[in-house]
Amino acid sequence: MFTVNIISVGKLKEAYLREAVAEYSKRLGPFCKLSVTELSEQKLSDSPSQKEIENALLAEGRAILSAAQGGYIFALCIEGRQLSSEELSQKFNLIALSGKSTVSFIIGSSFGLSDEVKSSCDFKLSMSKMTFPHQLVRVMLSEQIYRAFQINSNSKYHK
Repeated sequence: MFTVNIISVGKLKEAYLREAVAEYSKRLGPFCKLSVTELSEQKLSDSPSQKEIENALLAEGRAILSAAQGGYIFALCIEGRQLSSEELSQKFNLIALSGKSTVSFIIGSSFGLSDEVKSSCDFKLSMSKMTFPHQLVRVMLSEQIYRAFQINSNSKYHK
């Protein structure tokens, strides 16, 4: 069975966001094993310097790379490539055909991801040209993963 990991810096604070991710996790049960790993966000001062931000990203990056072992790795970042839902479903098919059964999606903190994480991933993915709260991105990503599996199973969910 396919394994999908969502590795995210920070915790979902709002109950309605946790419930939404839990709902998609339940729906994904027949298609894959979904795991969500929440990593601690580095504490920064109220007005962090660029150096302080870089150090935080490096520390978060080490934790991310430790959690994202093996499989195909997507880094969600603004400079990434945007995919349609259909293209994501095709990407899943290609990954499976390549013999990999694990896919990891990395969501960084509000300052993004370290260059080390970005260069270590297999694909840089952008959700949109718009900016979204990182907590909401996890819900949106969960839905798109579910949609990709629905597309691949020819269901009526994706219209």
